[in-house]
Amino acid sequence: MRALTVRPGQKNSLEERQLPDPSPVDGELLVRGLTVGVCGTDHEIASGEYGWAPPGRDWIILGHESLGRVEQAPPGGGFSAGDLVAGVVRRPDPVPCGACAHGEFDMCRNGRYTERGIKEIDGYGAQLWCVEPDYAVKLQPHLEHVGVLMEPTSVVAKAWEQVERVGGRAWFEPRRDLVTGAGPIGLLAALLGTQRGLDVHVLDRVSDGPKPPLVRDLGAIYHSEDVAQVISKVCPDVIIEATGASGLVFAALTGTASYGVVCLTGVSPAGRRITVDAGSINRDIVLENDAVVGSVNANLRHYHQAADALAKADLPWLERLITRRVPLERAIEAFQRQPDDVKVVIDL
Repeated sequence: MRALTVRPGQKNSLEERQLPDPSPVDGELLVRGLTVGVCGTDHEIASGEYGWAPPGRDWIILGHESLGRVEQAPPGGGFSAGDLVAGVVRRPDPVPCGACAHGEFDMCRNGRYTERGIKEIDGYGAQLWCVEPDYAVKLQPHLEHVGVLMEPTSVVAKAWEQVERVGGRAWFEPRRDLVTGAGPIGLLAALLGTQRGLDVHVLDRVSDGPKPPLVRDLGAIYHSEDVAQVISKVCPDVIIEATGASGLVFAALTGTASYGVVCLTGVSPAGRRITVDAGSINRDIVLENDAVVGSVNANLRHYHQAADALAKADLPWLERLITRRVPLERAIEAFQRQPDDVKVVIDL
């Protein structure tokens, strides 16, 4: 089989290489890889900034946003040859911590978890891969061309679950939602917001290209003006921050209506400094009973929520999210950003 590999910590080490076909063990599924998505984490790994190879070697098969078709499945495991599946990224730590022991491995407390294509386990960027049935999620057949969106949708499903759980500490009936950032996470967050019947607004810095019509075709409202103007106009009950841009993060902290919830999903780069009025931020959050929560990764429950959300979504809209498809033999092109990129995927 062919696979996309990288040496974590070594810049420009992306390589398509020939590897032996994997053999399923202990009831694993054998899956024919169809597509793998490329996200910011993959860019960081490819740039040598992040990632851990499996023990005993210096390279890892890249790719955690997966889509494949089952080739072999053990009897009685709930899967059959031909099923469309996505593989879960994270595995619980071996100790395990309390969260991992209860199936909430996305909330691992000791950091000993592993992750496909990121941390110590080969990823899904290969023409064949194996996965345990407990870490595979079935998709409806009509999602064959867009099912690679499962992993980012699972991240968004978790974020919305966190918002609703935090809001549920008292009476909570949000009506207006602001999403900052119209990348894949932001657009999928907007999708799940509209599926909840909310008045959804999306803020991004571009004013043309594919993003504004994608937002409008959800029935949401697109904004490209200053964040303070948008927050003042919208007065959102919920903000899902999906950029990691420091200015937007701090604007979001005090940008909700009273008893609002801010969910931070974007990861900020270190080293950038801005001046903030910390006292004013604290005062607003306390006096308005606001809440701020960080959210990353997803567990099996969130993958099932994502599968349901994608199944309900408008298929042509989902197809428009994937703005560029690159064949495996030219995979390096998927890591060369282009102005109108929303979601870039590699066809395996």
